[in-house]
Amino acid sequence: MNRFYSMNHSPIDFIFKQTARDFVVEEIPLYEFSGEGEHLVLHVRKKNLTTWEMIDKICVHLGIKAKEVGYAGLKDKNAMTKQYISLEKKYEAKMESFEDADIKILSKTYHNNKIRTGHLKGNRFFIRLKKVNPTNAKKISLALKHIKEYGLPNFFGYQRFGNDGNNYILGEKVARGEAKERNPKIKKLLINSYQSHLFNLWLSRRLEMNKLIESFSVAELEVTLNLPKQILESMKSQKHPFKIMMGDVIEHYPHGRLFNYEGDPEDIKRFEERGVSVTGLLCGKKAWLAKDEAYTIEKDYNETISADGARRYAWIFPQEVEGEYKEEEAWFELHFSLPKGSYATVLIEEIAKREIKS
Repeated sequence: MNRFYSMNHSPIDFIFKQTARDFVVEEIPLYEFSGEGEHLVLHVRKKNLTTWEMIDKICVHLGIKAKEVGYAGLKDKNAMTKQYISLEKKYEAKMESFEDADIKILSKTYHNNKIRTGHLKGNRFFIRLKKVNPTNAKKISLALKHIKEYGLPNFFGYQRFGNDGNNYILGEKVARGEAKERNPKIKKLLINSYQSHLFNLWLSRRLEMNKLIESFSVAELEVTLNLPKQILESMKSQKHPFKIMMGDVIEHYPHGRLFNYEGDPEDIKRFEERGVSVTGLLCGKKAWLAKDEAYTIEKDYNETISADGARRYAWIFPQEVEGEYKEEEAWFELHFSLPKGSYATVLIEEIAKREIKS
């Protein structure tokens, strides 16, 4: 997919590789653990392992099945990652003898409930970019400043689409009933990949529209975009780089209820102040749809499929964004936090303004 980027700078040259030294992820829990209860909560550090590979090693040691282990989210394999898992308290003594060169238990506590998938607030990242010259370091700093001020588009990262990037092709056939997949987990993964592909296409189109709106007059845009003059004037007056359209589905940020934008200027102000954000469609049954002009764009990415649909934030606001240039090593080091379901590699690609698949 040829993605559209949100910023105006030219592509920036640097080297990025997902390794345990240069890519570190730390899970941010959704809530504080109570310190008591029937579930043992372990803070685990792993490197060069998927979350499932880590869980499998623990399960072999304990002689249990993977479904007995609770976790909030899946973490990258080619990285150093820290996350929380839960086990029944009865396994605590046996875990004392667990040893693995790539897995370390950092701490333990207790909780009343098993950790469930999705029970995380987000993730904190450390990323090291290499072979960065002083000129590009300044460009990276400016891009980071822009992201810190405005946020960034919430594309699905390349990891969502399989090793060859083409899972969505089979996913489309499975979603439409044109191909069969017996394994329910693989079936869900393939359909999710197709939904994500359509979301990315829609988001890229909206970003391209934003750039046109910023660059041309309303009279020129009426011909180019075929939208009413009043709608174009409203979008052109918005200060934020992502322009909200009449009928867009808005959600309170970082979580909350959905509603359709009906032209209230207060909603634009709340978006600029990070109180709400615009969402995009993950097509399927039961999904909340855009209306009016926003739906004229969204309908091209709304396929009728057997799976349930949903909404996803189209624009997110990273927290604690920091950057440091180490000129002697030609490194640029980044620290930032993202909400759950968002991809650090997407932020890196927005800075680079090019694909950086590692």
